[in-house]
Amino acid sequence: VGKATTDTLTNKTLTSPTLTTPNIDSAQFATVSGTAPIYGCRAWVSFDATRDSTGATTAANTNRFIRASGNVTSVLKNATGDYTITFTTALTDANYAVNLTARITATGIAPTVTNLLTSTTPTASLFRICTDRNGVGPVDVEYNFASVFR
Repeated sequence: VGKATTDTLTNKTLTSPTLTTPNIDSAQFATVSGTAPIYGCRAWVSFDATRDSTGATTAANTNRFIRASGNVTSVLKNATGDYTITFTTALTDANYAVNLTARITATGIAPTVTNLLTSTTPTASLFRICTDRNGVGPVDVEYNFASVFR
């Protein structure tokens, strides 16, 4: 640190660091300033709830089509609008924050709301979400996004 070369720090604490473009496990962060800590995303997924894991359009309760993800091994459809997202590598506990959103493709349709399913409790390995269209009830939509921070 403080020189033009790259140093690898393993289990080290920097007491007065100035990092400009730090790399953490090959992921490069933007220029960092200030003293607030950086908390990386622990898992994320973009999936299509209208298609199964092979990409075929189906309403069956099977694994859903994952467009892209990090530390998510599967998205299982339990029922219309009800999905279980399972981590590839479990987190240390269930005290994480989940950010959810869904997007509809048709115009003139009521907004879609995505929430953690209140009838279940997240675990270190998985959590359940539900998508609901105002005035319609549970729905499967093409674009669903989740990110997990801990």
